[in-house]
Amino acid sequence: MKHRRPRHRHRAIARAVGPAGALAIALAVGTTPAMAAGKTSDKPAPTGPPAGQPDPATPWAPENDEAPQHHKPVQPQTFGAARAAASPKQLTIPAPSGQHSVGMVGLHLVDKSRTDPYVPGSKTRELMVTLWYPAASTSGHYKAPWQSSLAAAHFLGTRGLSTRQVTVPTTAGHVLAPVKTSLGKLPVLLYSTGLHSDRAMGTTLAQDLASRGYLVVTVDHTHDANEVQFPGQRLELNRMPSGARSADTLKVRAADIKFVINALSTISSGGNPDAGRAKLPSGLSKSVDTSRIGMFGWSLGGAAVTNAMQLDKRIDAGANLDGQYFGTAPSKDLDRPYMLFSSANHNRNNDSSWRTMWSHLKGYRVDIKLAGSAHLSFSDNEYLVPQWAPLLGLSKAQIQKQYGTIAPNRAAKVQRDYLAAFFDQQLRKKHSTLLDKPNAAYPEISFVR
Repeated sequence: MKHRRPRHRHRAIARAVGPAGALAIALAVGTTPAMAAGKTSDKPAPTGPPAGQPDPATPWAPENDEAPQHHKPVQPQTFGAARAAASPKQLTIPAPSGQHSVGMVGLHLVDKSRTDPYVPGSKTRELMVTLWYPAASTSGHYKAPWQSSLAAAHFLGTRGLSTRQVTVPTTAGHVLAPVKTSLGKLPVLLYSTGLHSDRAMGTTLAQDLASRGYLVVTVDHTHDANEVQFPGQRLELNRMPSGARSADTLKVRAADIKFVINALSTISSGGNPDAGRAKLPSGLSKSVDTSRIGMFGWSLGGAAVTNAMQLDKRIDAGANLDGQYFGTAPSKDLDRPYMLFSSANHNRNNDSSWRTMWSHLKGYRVDIKLAGSAHLSFSDNEYLVPQWAPLLGLSKAQIQKQYGTIAPNRAAKVQRDYLAAFFDQQLRKKHSTLLDKPNAAYPEISFVR
């Protein structure tokens, strides 16, 4: 099996059968393993195949965390041409399971100390992030959509859908609701998403952890993500060069995360890091605990957890959701708590980068696997795709090939409970027996020993 399937083949398919047909074909035949845009430029890990290259015949990872989709830019004005349903189908994601209501705010951050590696001649690096937190009250604060309007339209358009056919979910996050300061300072969790994905893909996990008392920050890695909407109705798309190397991409993401932590420190000291000095939620400055920081990520974002922890020692614990490693990061010792959380057909038995990483984890470590899941099960696509599949003529078998056989709501519960157990144990010092051994209430979880 080749590392990557040539993109011109996908373009030919799309031209021949149209967007819905291309998606159906891609789901039917599967995709090649690789969450990277090319080979790594770093030295290989000391064991197995080079870090940044999968072991032979590992079918667990797609070529692109947001595949299948078009490979030509989709202009917003063309969306209305898509076949419209009688009324748009309202998409949903699972509600949070914690005891607290959830607030949220989006921030526009500008790093003047860096240039954007994907934009020649740039003088700054711009990011959009969302803060999710337990809210004191939600009265008078509307719930935010899963994505802003232009980003949502582009997201749907790349999937052969339009806003006439579906409406993106409403989240549990109430915009600018006051922070529940009675909880004291909140431990911080940072989220990095998959390659060419965007921060919305972690919403189900983020808003749930917020409902359990965490301040969760989901990060868009601009021009790596397929779409990021900035203030002023500005939409920035993926501008990553075709020859970009995953090891380099991970370094950019790690630097993004470090900058976001600096912005959180500004907030905790009473400042406002938003580029436009947008209003912050009441009580936020009193609630950011930068002495307790964890990070989790999906796919390439999971690999970014290691790079970020090595770059910034303020990150106390990390969890990788099914992400293959690239470059030299897995070959360096890491002495802080770490969780490997994989899909059914992926673990350190068939991913040399995971074997290398495991051998270099010198602190608390745990490696668990979710039966019935696939690589894409760790994103919001797990819940969204089955809902819009009928509009594209996709069968249950085609969906299960990419998203596994586990029920979406069950996938959400297991992931959320085990992530919370890990971070509760490491950041709140609340021991969880879930991490000690198999639990009869979660038969889908096995421990890789």
